[in-house]
Amino acid sequence: MKREKDSPRQAKPKPSTPLWARQDPWLAPYYETIEAWQSYVAARRQLFVGSQSLSSWACGHLYFGLHRTDDGWTAREYAPAAQAVYLLCDANQWRKDPNYRFVVNEERPGEWLLELPATALHHLDYYKLLICTDHEELERIPAYAHYVVQDPQDYTFCARVWAPEEPYLVQAPAPQRPDTLLIYECHIGMSGEEMGVASYEQFRTERLPYIVSAGYNTLQIMAVQEHPYYGSYGYHVSNFFAPSSRFGTPDDLKRLVDEAHALGLYVIMDLVHSHAVRNEAEGLARYDGTRTLFFHEGSRGEHPQWDSLCFDYGRGEVVHFLLSNCHYWLTEYGFDGFRFDGVTSMLYEDHGLGRPFLTYADYYNGNVDRDALTYLTLANELIHAVKPSATTIAEEVSGLPGLCESQATEGYGFDYRLAMNVPDYWIKLIKEQPDEAWNPENMWYELRNHRPSERTISYAESHDQALVGDKTIIFRLIDSDMYWHMQQSDYNDRVMRGIALCNMIRLMTFATMCGGYLTFMGNEFGHPEWIDFPREGNGYSYQYARRQWSLQANGLLRYKQLAHFDKGMLSLCRLTPRFAELSDYCYHSHTERQVIAFMRGDGYLFAFNFSPTESYTDYLIEGVPAGQYELLLDSDAVACGGFGRIDASVLHHTRATAEGGTELRLYLPSRSAQVYQRKR
Repeated sequence: MKREKDSPRQAKPKPSTPLWARQDPWLAPYYETIEAWQSYVAARRQLFVGSQSLSSWACGHLYFGLHRTDDGWTAREYAPAAQAVYLLCDANQWRKDPNYRFVVNEERPGEWLLELPATALHHLDYYKLLICTDHEELERIPAYAHYVVQDPQDYTFCARVWAPEEPYLVQAPAPQRPDTLLIYECHIGMSGEEMGVASYEQFRTERLPYIVSAGYNTLQIMAVQEHPYYGSYGYHVSNFFAPSSRFGTPDDLKRLVDEAHALGLYVIMDLVHSHAVRNEAEGLARYDGTRTLFFHEGSRGEHPQWDSLCFDYGRGEVVHFLLSNCHYWLTEYGFDGFRFDGVTSMLYEDHGLGRPFLTYADYYNGNVDRDALTYLTLANELIHAVKPSATTIAEEVSGLPGLCESQATEGYGFDYRLAMNVPDYWIKLIKEQPDEAWNPENMWYELRNHRPSERTISYAESHDQALVGDKTIIFRLIDSDMYWHMQQSDYNDRVMRGIALCNMIRLMTFATMCGGYLTFMGNEFGHPEWIDFPREGNGYSYQYARRQWSLQANGLLRYKQLAHFDKGMLSLCRLTPRFAELSDYCYHSHTERQVIAFMRGDGYLFAFNFSPTESYTDYLIEGVPAGQYELLLDSDAVACGGFGRIDASVLHHTRATAEGGTELRLYLPSRSAQVYQRKR
């Protein structure tokens, strides 16, 4: 997001102008719009919630849906267009049985109630709703169903009663939010090496210890909410309150989160509230025979790129449903927060498609969906009220002012925003510029391009860069030579270049972060190839919907060296609490030599030489804090896949200059990066 070229227009803020807006003079021309948004959010909150606390209001999961009671079962549904509602199950042979017919709740228009004796249903029974309208009968999976499974024969989905006699009891307390988030983004189903769908249990026993040993402190789990099409990566959600049964039972997921907590991992969930699958039989589309119960009517309810339906955040029932969903995953499964998917799409009525967001005027042109902004603000308020240590991350590309400002300063409340510009920058650089043209000053600008008060999650690549049709960074750099020349005994030029640049790109991204760092499962060791879920086009193969962990475990291959570097990089956060909060200052950059050197705090010096051919002896860096500098991490170390050109035992001492400053001289091998720790 670029600043305006002209001077900001002076405008006097009102008391209703948020603090974060008053602190940015470039927002002065838009105070009136920002204040109107604030008023709208406050008014809608009052309309929806009234005098109740938000956490007590947003608990529809405890009221709607099927619940066991002391003397039987209670089911509640909201279907205002229905003329009759029945529960279909094995006990009534899936027929319209008067004993399983809901009655209208006269005190709550649109609400239906069914009370059954204890013998009417049992744990793991299959069930659905039959919603009868004036002209059709619709089989539906209840909107608040907690367990939904797929029939292996015809692939249809059905709700199952989840009410075990001995439900899983949480053992471990949740950890506090790490001061620097080191996020390991994962997909449960593709986390196994065999060609198939891995389980919650398999991930718990095999992957959790590995993630901890690799140095990550936060687990971000994708594809948790049930989705009918596996290849959607979990982003076409059908059942918002049901963990995907492809990977196991609800208790299996609870056990996984509990075990992660026991190992000290903070666990966040990839939450999809930006849209929903179009499927009617499995999802919310035409739930009671009408389109508008959950979604906008007409073209506004259709996402043009995602082939999905868009929620109407102006409806109180929709806000209640989605906020209750946030509440549910926090309390029922113990998640420590959420990465909200598709926030840009939610915020703008045109979903932000095709707009570059170059000036502040791009935000305040009347295109922001104030209802979506209201929902997101309430969601952040609720999440932090229910779990004060929780984290919310916005997958948001436009950089809307105030989105990641705290609600204490009247912001919209996200804790972090994904720095989505960073991976785009790296891929563009690799694709479009030869090594000799790489400019470290441009890197420094692009990787730090965010508002000073805004915390971001930096990443070189996530799952998006690995999808079929694209390539991971390492695969883009090395390509087919990864199949033949990844032995540690093989010094292939393209492989050595690829490993060197991959390490440097990761370190540059890590070293400039302002909040946290993320990698996708397997990228920490340079997993080759792409991700492609089973589909008709690939013969329904799982070949590329898995992770080949044996590559990293093989001590003869260079994948182990890439993993070793990644672990060494993350260890900097273990050495220094609040690493991401350390100030950064660039002491030296030289575009022609492709060198940059900067510090985090006054203790860590990062030196990068991106030149593919030139190594520099006794390279002069002026002005750094006085002291001796000890090598902590070297991308060129043999253990990290390099040539081992630096003697790690040598201490480097600053010298006083005639002008009263300091200077430091370092050996900077070509295409390498080093981290030095300053000793006073």
